[in-house]
Amino acid sequence: MLSPDTIAGLAAELQQARRTRTALRHFSARFPGMTVADGYAVQRAWVALELADGRSIRGRKIGLTSRAMQLSSQISEPDYAPLMDDMFFEPGGDIAINRFIAPRVEVELAFILGRRLQGPGVTLFDVLAATDYVSPAIEIIDARIEQFDRDSRAPRKVTDTISDFAANAGIVLGGRPVRPDAVDLRWVGAMLFKNGVVEETGLAAGVLNHPANGVAWLANKLKPHDECLEPGQVVLAGSFTRPATAQAGDSFHVDYGPLGVVAFRFV
Repeated sequence: MLSPDTIAGLAAELQQARRTRTALRHFSARFPGMTVADGYAVQRAWVALELADGRSIRGRKIGLTSRAMQLSSQISEPDYAPLMDDMFFEPGGDIAINRFIAPRVEVELAFILGRRLQGPGVTLFDVLAATDYVSPAIEIIDARIEQFDRDSRAPRKVTDTISDFAANAGIVLGGRPVRPDAVDLRWVGAMLFKNGVVEETGLAAGVLNHPANGVAWLANKLKPHDECLEPGQVVLAGSFTRPATAQAGDSFHVDYGPLGVVAFRFV
């Protein structure tokens, strides 16, 4: 386990990296014994710094929800992180790419809660009952810790990703929000267009067989930390496409069929 001073120091490095748009080397290389629990401890310390700086938590994200991603990261469950208030962007507009280091784009569904979800024992049906509506969403992910080491090109480990807010950096909500019982959420599909060309397609069933399963997992996972999912919070349930890379000038357009479209452009 990392010492409290080390955890605080790494959290401060991450906050500075986000402010200056300068990627850090892998924490896991500096501290080979770093555990998943250490990663979450660094994440919580970073959250505390952001809260002290005037930010607020508007929700949560769930990552690594596909079996393939879990196997590649050598873990057996998803990860999670907060959605801070300054990570939300309006659909249909321009987003300054210099807010990010190496942005990528993923396709998700967002659950907007009407009631508290508090573990243990939260089920998929509890999530559906507590959800006011489900919205199409795009997540912008980023790498305050390098995705690949600048010298060895070794990929970062899951402890790095967890420390780094599970890579989340932005969220764009849009399309046609629906009540959770209005459609079969497993069969919600989307086509991700980059500059008018289809980059990725996917079905929401790719997220733990049903996107609400991820939200239930998160509510139960937060219980040991005396945390819960609160009314009004936005929960990104997990991506059902691979991430698409982005640079200045790229336009992204995600067509969710009956649930409408979410779009924006990096400038």
